Amino acid sequence: MAGIKRKSVVPSAAESKTKTKKAKVEKPTSKRDSKHEVKPLKKSKKVQEESSEDFDDSDSSEQENGTHDFQADEDEDEDMSDADSGEGEELETTKQDGKAHKRKDEQKSKTNAPDSKLSELNSNNSREAHAKQKALAKERKAAKPNADIIERTKKLWEKLRLKSHIEKDERKKLVKELFEIITGRVKDFVFKHDSVRVIQTAIKYSTMEQRRMIARELKGEYKVLAEGKYSKFLIAKLVEKGDPEIRDLVITEFYGHVKRMINHPEAAWIVDDIYRQIATQEQKNRLLREWYGPEFSIKGLAIQGTDSGELSVILAESPEKRKPVMSYLENQINSLIQKKLTGFTMLHDAMLQYFLVCEPGTEQANDFLEHLKPDPTLKEGEEADNVDLLKNLAFTKSGSRLMSLCFAYGTAKDRKIFLRPYKDTIETMAYDVHAHHVLLAALAVTDDTKLSSKSIYSELLPSNDTLPEKVINMVNDARARTVLLYPFAADAKWLLDDNTRERLAELYTIRQKTSKKDPNTRLQEIAKNIEPQLLSAITARAADFASFSFGLQFMGEVLVGAPEVEPSKRKEALAEVARLSQSILDAALPASAGDNKATSHGKNMLKTLVQGGKFDPSTKKVVPVEPALGFAVLFWNEIKSNVVDWATGQGSFVIVALTEAENFDKKDEVLKALKKAKKQLEAAANPTGGQEVEAKSKNQKKGDKAPVTIRGNAGARILLEKL
Repeated sequence: MAGIKRKSVVPSAAESKTKTKKAKVEKPTSKRDSKHEVKPLKKSKKVQEESSEDFDDSDSSEQENGTHDFQADEDEDEDMSDADSGEGEELETTKQDGKAHKRKDEQKSKTNAPDSKLSELNSNNSREAHAKQKALAKERKAAKPNADIIERTKKLWEKLRLKSHIEKDERKKLVKELFEIITGRVKDFVFKHDSVRVIQTAIKYSTMEQRRMIARELKGEYKVLAEGKYSKFLIAKLVEKGDPEIRDLVITEFYGHVKRMINHPEAAWIVDDIYRQIATQEQKNRLLREWYGPEFSIKGLAIQGTDSGELSVILAESPEKRKPVMSYLENQINSLIQKKLTGFTMLHDAMLQYFLVCEPGTEQANDFLEHLKPDPTLKEGEEADNVDLLKNLAFTKSGSRLMSLCFAYGTAKDRKIFLRPYKDTIETMAYDVHAHHVLLAALAVTDDTKLSSKSIYSELLPSNDTLPEKVINMVNDARARTVLLYPFAADAKWLLDDNTRERLAELYTIRQKTSKKDPNTRLQEIAKNIEPQLLSAITARAADFASFSFGLQFMGEVLVGAPEVEPSKRKEALAEVARLSQSILDAALPASAGDNKATSHGKNMLKTLVQGGKFDPSTKKVVPVEPALGFAVLFWNEIKSNVVDWATGQGSFVIVALTEAENFDKKDEVLKALKKAKKQLEAAANPTGGQEVEAKSKNQKKGDKAPVTIRGNAGARILLEKL
C-alpha cells in the first residue's frame, strides 16, 4: 500500500559474511605475470551517478538497517588480511631471489675457475714463447759472421758516443782498442745499419792517418756505399773530416755514374753535397760534363779538347754536337723535375748552362721560359707543380742567376708570373747571399713599379708596430740592406759588392732591349712607394739608426730621397735627427760609444742634410733636392749655443756646409757668432808647435823617424777665410 514503509529484513551474520566477503586474488609472482594481469574495468560516470541516486532513494538509513558498523569491521579485516598476505608474499619472493643469486654466484665461480686457469696457462705459454724467440734470435745473431767482433765494437761505441762522460785519456784508449779490432776489416762493418755507426764514430775521433787507412780500405766501394740508406752517412763523415787524398778517392769513383746516382733516392743527396761543398772546380767540371751526353760519361776516356764545364765553350769547339747534347741535357733536366727532385745544385748549374746556350728570342729559349713559368690559370690558394723549383733556384748561385735572366728576358706578363711564387719567401730571400739578387733583378727590370713595390716591399715593410724593428734588422744585414736601399742608391759602392755589381751590369745590358721605362724614373717611382714607411721607422727609432755607421748612411739616403713624399713625416724625422746631432757627432749613443766610423759617417750625413742634396762627382757640385729639406734651420736652432765647438772640432765641415747652404737665411747670424770666436778658430786652424814640426821635418836626415805632425783643423781654416 502506498504510504506504508516496508520493514527491511536484517540479514544474518553468516549470510552477510558470504555476501560481503571479497574474493581473494593471488598476486603475481613475477613481472611478466603482472604485465599480463587483467585490470578491473572502471565504472563510467553515468553508472556511478545512477548508483548514487538509487542509494539516495532508499528510505532506510545505515543506522536503521544496522549494517554500517558491520561493513566497516569487515573492511578493516579484509585490509589487514590483504596486508598480511602481501608481506608474506614479499618475504617469500626475497628468499627466492636470494637463493637464485646464490646459485648464480656458485655457477659463476665454477665457470670462472677453469677460465682463470686457462689464462694463467696462456700467459705462461706466451712468456715461454717470447723467451724462445729471444733465444732463437740470439742464436741466429751469433751464427752470423763476425758477430763477436761486431758486438765488441758496439760496446765500445756505446761508451765513445757519450760526449760529456768520458775523459780524454780514456777516449784515446777506447779509440785505440776500436782500431785494433776494425783495422783490415772495415768492409765487414760498413754494410750493416748498426755496425756502420761504429766506423763513423771511429772517423770522428781518429787521427788523419787513421782516416786515410779507412778510406783506402773502402776503395772501390764508394758508389755502393753512397746508395746505401745508412752507409751514405759514412761517406759524408769521411769527406767532412778528411783531406784532399780522401776527397779524391771518393769523387773519382763517382765518375761515369753521375746519371744513375743523381736519380738514385739515396745517392743523389751525397753526390750533390760533395759537388757543392767538397769538390774542386776541376772535379765539378768533370761531374757536370756527364749531364751533356754519354760520351762524357765513359770512364777512362781521355778528355778531348777543353775540360771546361761550360756548355758554351764545348759547343764552340764542336758545333756539330749541339743537337744531341741539348737533347740529352733537356731529358736529364726534365726527368729530375718530373720526379720533383728540384733542390740539387747540379740541376741548377745544368739548367743555367742550357739557358745560356739558347739564343734569346728563339723558340728553344721561349720554350724553356714557358716550362719554368707557373700555370697562370691557377686560382689563389692553388700551387703549381714547379713552384718548388722556382723557390729552390733562387737560393743557389747558378739558380739565382738563371732566375735573374728570366726576369730580364721575360715580358711584362712573364715577370708578374715569376714574382708570384716568391710571395711568402720574400723576407728570407732578402737575407740570403744568392736569393737577394733575384729581388734586385725584379726591381731593376720590371716596368710596373707598383707591382714590384707591392710584391717585394709589402712583405719587407709591414704596416704594424714591428716596422721599425724590421727596418733596423734589414739595415744591419749586408744583403737585406742592398734590397732596401737599392731604389735610393743603386750605384753606391758602399752598398753593392763586386759580385752584385757584376750581376746588375749584365741585367742593365739586357734591359735596354726588353724594358721600356727609364731606369731613373723606375727607381724614383719605387722610392716614392716605400718612402712613408721608412720615414716612420726613422722617426720612431732615430737614436738606434744613428748608433751604427750603416744606420747613419741609411738615414742620409732616405731623408734626401723623394722629398716630395709625405712632407710632414719627413719634417718630423729631420727634427729628430737635428735633436740628436750633438750625440751623433760625439758618438755618444750607447751602441756607438767610441766608434770612429760612426762619427765619420755621422758628420757626412749631417753635412749632406745641411747642404740639402747629394754631391755629384761629375759636376763637382751639390745638387739640392726640390722641395728643399729645410734641415739647416732645424740644425742651427739645435747647435746655436755651441757653434764654436762645432767649428773648432770634428764638425767643422758641417758648419762650412751650413754657411754655404742654399735657402738658408741665417748665414749672417752664423758668421757673426764665428767672428766673436775668431781667436779660437785661429788656434784650431794653426795649433802651436805645428811650424816647429815642419822645420824639423825639413832638417830630418835619411833613416830618422818622421816626427809626428800636428795638423790644424782644415774646416776652421775655411771658416776663417769666410770671415
